[in-house]
Amino acid sequence: MAKQIVSIISVLLFSFMIFSEVKGAKKSYGIYDTNTAKKLFVFGDSYVDSGNFLHSESYKPPNGMTFPGSPAGRFCDGRIITDYIASYLKIESPTPYALRNSSNMQYGINFAYGGTGIFNTSIDGPNMTVQIDSLEKLIQQNIYTKIDLQSSIALVNAGGNDYTNALKTGRFLDLPAFMESLVKQMSVNLNRIHSLGINKVAVGSLIPIGCLPTLNAISFRTNCIGLFNLVSQDHNKKLLEAIQKLNNQTGKSVFITLDLYNSFLSTIETMQKKRAENSTLMNPLQPCCDAKNLGDSCGTVNAKGEKQYSLCENPKVSFFWDNVHPSQNGWSAVYTMLQPSLAQLT
Repeated sequence: MAKQIVSIISVLLFSFMIFSEVKGAKKSYGIYDTNTAKKLFVFGDSYVDSGNFLHSESYKPPNGMTFPGSPAGRFCDGRIITDYIASYLKIESPTPYALRNSSNMQYGINFAYGGTGIFNTSIDGPNMTVQIDSLEKLIQQNIYTKIDLQSSIALVNAGGNDYTNALKTGRFLDLPAFMESLVKQMSVNLNRIHSLGINKVAVGSLIPIGCLPTLNAISFRTNCIGLFNLVSQDHNKKLLEAIQKLNNQTGKSVFITLDLYNSFLSTIETMQKKRAENSTLMNPLQPCCDAKNLGDSCGTVNAKGEKQYSLCENPKVSFFWDNVHPSQNGWSAVYTMLQPSLAQLT
């Protein structure tokens, strides 16, 4: 009997050791039960794109110089809001959809694509509807299950490129009608994301577009252009109404708003006040990476390999990285202000 007990104990110990090793291996190599892991699905434009625009300047220096130290597909010197929100959720940033075949998809997928919008704003890039189509295909292929989606979160940011495109195409001439159609389509998109099984959707409000360096240049970078900011305000008012309506229809707070407008504006104003006290600080309305010519962007080089941009001394004290996108420092400040809203996601 004693020998049998010893044998049983030995088997149990051996089984425990094997289980512990396998469990340890899963932790080491990132293999785990994906059904219980929280995932982040991202839709929208370059503000949340972490690497889908493969042949853009986002994959050229000096982008990524602050983090990770080389270009990584972000229109920024380092981390963007997607990275900060993923960190808040205690997961890694989700894999860009373009890299899905060579990367782990256990933390979700980033479908966002630089230059795209709610409507068609890019020749090659997928608009928001197409991005949602891509998620639906992954669901049909059983890449993600119903349980995966129920415990997941969606991050949505789009609209800025739609207004830029409207200026170019003339749709801006009938701004009220265009704005109405834009918010209506965003509402359709948000409802569709929820219908796929995602129960928490964070939606970024339109930033104060009059503060963008590409527009504030007409004030010689001294202040934001109020007329353009009014467009953002009107858009955000309609967006908030649409989100409230969606939440009323679902009977719960599925959709939350991330107030990028006031987070941008407040951070810029704070930096301007500090600069008024200390003129050596960088103007928050000045881009760190400044294109030399119209049509050039951060990372552009000519046929001779000469840089078509100038770079500030220290990106870590800037708010804007280039003429459109915040720097890592800018995004970090905005993220800090958004944290009370993010608490609704957990």
